[in-house]
Amino acid sequence: MEVIETCEDENIKFYLEYLKYERRVSDNTVESYGENLKMLTEAIDKNILSLTNEDIRSFLNSLELTPKTKAHYLSVLNSFYNYMIFNGNIKVNPCNGIKSPKLEKKLPNYLTIEEIDKLLDIKLLKPIDYRNKAMLEVLFATGTRISELINLTLNQIDFDECIIRVLGKGKKDRIIPLGNTAIEYLKLYINEYRPFILKTKNSEYVFVNKNGTKMSRQGFFKILKKLVKEAGIEKDVSPHTLRHSFATYLLNNGADLRVIQELLGHENLVTTEIYSHLSNKKIEEDYSHHPRAHKEKGID
Repeated sequence: MEVIETCEDENIKFYLEYLKYERRVSDNTVESYGENLKMLTEAIDKNILSLTNEDIRSFLNSLELTPKTKAHYLSVLNSFYNYMIFNGNIKVNPCNGIKSPKLEKKLPNYLTIEEIDKLLDIKLLKPIDYRNKAMLEVLFATGTRISELINLTLNQIDFDECIIRVLGKGKKDRIIPLGNTAIEYLKLYINEYRPFILKTKNSEYVFVNKNGTKMSRQGFFKILKKLVKEAGIEKDVSPHTLRHSFATYLLNNGADLRVIQELLGHENLVTTEIYSHLSNKKIEEDYSHHPRAHKEKGID
């Protein structure tokens, strides 16, 4: 991995190798942590193990970033220094006493069923249209993360059982049912149109780009933005918006929160509970249309 290979600080390199090989975190996380620690060492020209509490505060205060990003930096530093303490490199964590910035709890953005219908109403003219249709149908039908979608391989689909097996965070497998519409367009894409996109190439990945290689995050994001614009949807839509829409739709239609937790691959139910707040907000908004929902003038 590039961030480990190019790391000049032996302590940081040791920590990143621990994350990759012992904690088995994702490559993206290792890269992110490595870049964060590198930024600290570049900002404060001192050995990272000799930094004081004041050094850390000064570094965090110098960052013109959102509270959420600053909280992430502090979390990375805390993790690094705690590991250094565990290995006997230092005795005290210089981050002790530094409070994480207060974060505003934002409800996730989601699409209404009417907006979903507009987005999925793709004109099917070319092979890539069928690919795009299949990707969106699977994404909305399963609530998978974008990383899980683009890494989906042919052997992870079981059309007989109407399920897909995905490898989620922490490299944990989970099984997600596929609805009839998603199955229909997935079969159509794989059997009829995927070969035209691949041409003479072979790939184990279900969704491929025009070069016949695995679809990238950036590639999918560009496709989604284009389709959102064509559908006339004015909301800021990301791949995660469809994941939020999937969960919100299930909850609003009576699905159990723990079932949604399992389908989304959340380790903690607290993470899933954000959708119950979203559902409550929707109830309040809908009820506000009731003719007797508001106090009449002069009545306490």
